Order: sequence, then C-alpha cells, then structure tokens
Amino acid sequence: MMAVVCFDLIPEAMGISNILQVILGIIMGIITMIYCDLLVQKKFNIKVANKTNNSLLKTGIIVSIGLAIHNFPEGLAIGSGFDVSLKLGLSLALAICLHDIPEGISMAVPMKNGGMKISKVIYYVVLSGITTGIGAFFGSIIGTISSSIIAACLSFAARSNVIHSITEN
Repeated sequence: MMAVVCFDLIPEAMGISNILQVILGIIMGIITMIYCDLLVQKKFNIKVANKTNNSLLKTGIIVSIGLAIHNFPEGLAIGSGFDVSLKLGLSLALAICLHDIPEGISMAVPMKNGGMKISKVIYYVVLSGITTGIGAFFGSIIGTISSSIIAACLSFAARSNVIHSITEN
C-alpha cells in the first residue's frame, strides 16, 4: 500500500493541487487518526483478560472510524460522477464497491477476533459504509451546480485516498 501511496496517489494529488495542500492533507489525516486513537482508548477501553484481544478490538474500531471518514468522499465521487454520465457513475460505484469489500473485512476481522459479537461487528461495518451513500447523495446535489464542482468532488475523493493510505500504514 505504501508503494501505491508514494508512486501513484501522492503524485496524482500533487498534479491536482500543490505540495502544500498534499502535506496539509497528510497532516490532517495523521491528526485525525491520533484523535480517533485517543477517543477509542477513552470510550471503548474494554477490560479483556487477553491484552491481544483488547488491541485487536481497538484496531478494528479505529479502522471503522477511519473508513467511515474515508467513504464520504468516495460517495461524493460517485454522486458527482452520475452527474457527468451514467457510465462514469456506474463505473465509479462498481469500482468503489469492489474496493470496499476488503476494507470491510479489514475492520470486521479485528473486531471479531477482539471479542465483539458478530451482530455488533455487522452493525459497525454497515454503519461505516452508510457514509458512502450520504456522500453520493450530497455529490449528486452539489454536482448539478457546475462542472467545476464535479471536478472538485472528484479531486477531494482523490485527496482523501492519499490521507487514508498514509494513515492506514
């Protein structure tokens, strides 16, 4: 994933914007994930006999929060993509759907292995995916304003992928 970030996503983001915005986006992503880590440690500090299980559960919850944040701009891209053409919207929706399957697994496995009940795991996985639909709704609405808004939504989604990829590792 680091290779994709270094050789694909960061250069693409720099082509869309400039180095200062890319660095700012990366710093914002790091700060967001540190905040999430502290929040999860405070709110979900579950006493488990096995420290590994507690660590796995914490990891799953942090990944869930990060993916919920990451999924919103993906939804913006889908919604605004439908404003460009049906083909682009469907292509983005399919690609992001396939992309989100391993992401869902990456949050579900640590939660389940950390001792969370399967019903709660499914609840959190679905909850983090709902932000894609919310983003698509808003992307569709604001994408009708102008083509520059559509370009901004697609660029924002690209930039969020840089942040997600950096903080994922």
